[in-house]
Amino acid sequence: MAEIRVQHLHKAFADFTAVKDSSFAVRDGDFFCLLGPSGCGKTTTLRMIAGLELPTSGQIFLADEDVSFRRASERDIAFVFQMFALYPHMNVRRNIAFPLVSQGMGRAEIARQVESAAKTLRISHLLDKPVSQLSSGDRQRVALGRAIVRQPKAFLMDEPLGALDAEFRELMCRELRALHDRLGATTVYVTHDQMEAMAMADVIAVMNEGMVEQLGPPREVYECPASVFVADFIGAPAMNFLPFEAALARGEEAIRIGPAHLGVPQIREDITARPLLAGVRPEHVRFADDSPLRAEVLGTEYLGTRTVVTLATAQGATLRAKVDAATPARRGDHVGLVFDASAVSLFDAASGRALRTARDDALQSIQRQGARHG
Repeated sequence: MAEIRVQHLHKAFADFTAVKDSSFAVRDGDFFCLLGPSGCGKTTTLRMIAGLELPTSGQIFLADEDVSFRRASERDIAFVFQMFALYPHMNVRRNIAFPLVSQGMGRAEIARQVESAAKTLRISHLLDKPVSQLSSGDRQRVALGRAIVRQPKAFLMDEPLGALDAEFRELMCRELRALHDRLGATTVYVTHDQMEAMAMADVIAVMNEGMVEQLGPPREVYECPASVFVADFIGAPAMNFLPFEAALARGEEAIRIGPAHLGVPQIREDITARPLLAGVRPEHVRFADDSPLRAEVLGTEYLGTRTVVTLATAQGATLRAKVDAATPARRGDHVGLVFDASAVSLFDAASGRALRTARDDALQSIQRQGARHG
C-alpha cells in the first residue's frame, strides 16, 4: 500500500470548474473519505486520482511517484464503482479472476488468489454461482473481490453502497471497515452520506463547490466545524444557528442574543462589529425555566431514549434540541433554553468561516490524539 498526495489539484470542463486548488494527503493505510453533496467535485477528484480524468493543473503522487498524467492502467490502483460493473455472462469465480487473467497470471496462482479473496469476503460458497442470481450485497462483495485480488497500492471507491437499501448499507459499512482493517489498505472512499463517512473514515475531507472546506478526523469535523457549510452538512439534526450582531474583544466569554447573555468559549481575537452566527448542536441545547432565552415548541420527534424538539425563538430563529425522552415538551409550550457554553461555535455570517475561540484548543487536542493513535 502507499500514501497518496494531492497538491493544488484543479479541473475545469470548458467554463465549469469542478475542482479548485485541492490539496490533501492520504496516509498509508488510512480510510479516507471524500464527503459532500452532489456536484461538489468529490467524484471528479477520485477519477483524477485513478487516472480516469486528467487534471487541468496540479499534481498527484502515489508512493512519492508523480502519476498526475499517467493513464489509469499505469497507476496500480483498484476502482470499485457504485453499479458493481460485473460481467453477467460469468460466474462469481470468473468475475473475480478476470483482472488476473488479463495480466497473464498462471492458473494455479489465480485459483489461489481467488480463493483467498473469497474467503476474506465470506463468499467462498458463491464462487460457482452466476452473478445474476446474487443479492445486491453479494454482488458488491464480488466487485470488491475483483479489486482485492489485484493487490493494488490503493483502493478507490465511488459511492459503492449507493445502490443498496438502508439495511444492507449499514451492514456493508461495518464489513467494509473490517475488510479495510484486515487488509491494511489505503482506501479513498467517495460518499454523500455523512453517516457512512462518520462510521468508517479515519480522515474526512468535506468538499463544497469544488473546494475542500475542512480536513480532519470525524470527531474534529463534527465538534469543531471550520465553516457554516460543514456545521450544517454534518450532523443529524444539523447544527443550530442563531444570528446576532456584535463587536467582541479578545478574552470575552459571553454574547448577547435578545434579552439573554449566553456563555461561549473564550474569544481568541478581536472581532469588529458585524453580523455573526452562534452555532450549537441539538444535543447541547436543554430546557431551563429561568432562562431569558424563550422559545415555542413547534413539534416533537420521538427517537426512543431521545426526543428531537423543534423550537422557534422569540427572535425568529428555528432550532432543534435533542433532549431526554422523559423531558416534557408539547406543541405550543413555551420553554427557556440554555446551551452548553463550551460547545458553542461562532461564525462570521458573511464569509461563513469559524471564528477563533477556545474551541481551537479542543481542536488541537483532538489533532494530537489523532496523531498519537495514527
